[in-house]
Amino acid sequence: MPTKITSPNSPALAELCTQLAARADEVDRSGRWPAEQLQLCGEAGVYEWFFDVEHGGQGWSPEDVVHGYMALASACLTTTFILTQRTGACRRIAGCHNEALKQRWLPGLASGEQFATVGISHLTTSRRHLGRPVLAAEETAGGFRLTGMSPWVTGGAAADVIVLAATIVENQQSTDRELLLALPTQLAGVSVDARLPLVGLTASSTGPVRLEGVEVSRDNLIAGPAANVMLTGTGGNTGGYETSALALGLARAAIDFLAAESAQRNDLLPPLHALAEEHRRLVDDLLSLVRGETRSTKESIRQRANTFVLRATQAALSAAKGTGYVLGHPAGRWCREALFFLVWSCPQPVAAANLCELAGIAD
Repeated sequence: MPTKITSPNSPALAELCTQLAARADEVDRSGRWPAEQLQLCGEAGVYEWFFDVEHGGQGWSPEDVVHGYMALASACLTTTFILTQRTGACRRIAGCHNEALKQRWLPGLASGEQFATVGISHLTTSRRHLGRPVLAAEETAGGFRLTGMSPWVTGGAAADVIVLAATIVENQQSTDRELLLALPTQLAGVSVDARLPLVGLTASSTGPVRLEGVEVSRDNLIAGPAANVMLTGTGGNTGGYETSALALGLARAAIDFLAAESAQRNDLLPPLHALAEEHRRLVDDLLSLVRGETRSTKESIRQRANTFVLRATQAALSAAKGTGYVLGHPAGRWCREALFFLVWSCPQPVAAANLCELAGIAD
């Protein structure tokens, strides 16, 4: 039985990262769901980090979680991204007031026996302003009838339960009330589309989940119906510090590559030292944010992390020269994966700031 990781300083975390890194290029080439990697995470106790002891977890602090995410993301961003979606779903369930729901799902999720994911992004993007909601919920005598789709679900085909957001409709008209549900995927009317061919992280199997008149009982309710349901309860970090931690983890992989190359090339030392120092400052600022010790906002950290991961990965590609541009070299993969942070759960102010920065427009 593998040694469980009980702290970010555990040698077992380094061992897990070594195993994930050895498989990262193959996952990227094949686009296959990383079942083996996720099993390794479960055996190493990674899923327990995010649960309180009462739910079978280790109750890691947010600061320790950041360190854990950065280490894993430097090894395999695809696997770590999937973990964030799984964790987001678990935290929504764990943070709700539906005790029966928690008892039904949390033990299996904490142990890794079951897989959960989220389908909530349509409530935080431009799709929420459509005349007809992308995923509509009609109240019934026993619960809710769901019709529509959740457009961005990671690992839907592997999920036992999906935390879904939907908008209440009455007389075929959208209302300002929304809800969160823990949707068992075996219900009639639930179907998962083929994964989308992404620029990077295709193996995350991200794509639409469709619902055709799916009847969901009220005992699956997490929150709502209420206005701005995403702001209720606990567990939501969409676009927050966890995404920045993944960006800084990916940047760390690129910086480590530069460090290895600099052993034979002195010309790499100045950019290496500059990037390493900027990375250190960003990590310090992120941890200060998590501890509530700084005036920085999660949006400002996210903007800086987005820009930094683009520059760090492109520096690695430049150092690798033509070899890095050949498919299969990690530097090319890192550059593609860095683009992910410009589009995934990226708050509009961050996206606008990044656009201005890329266009050379001063704040």
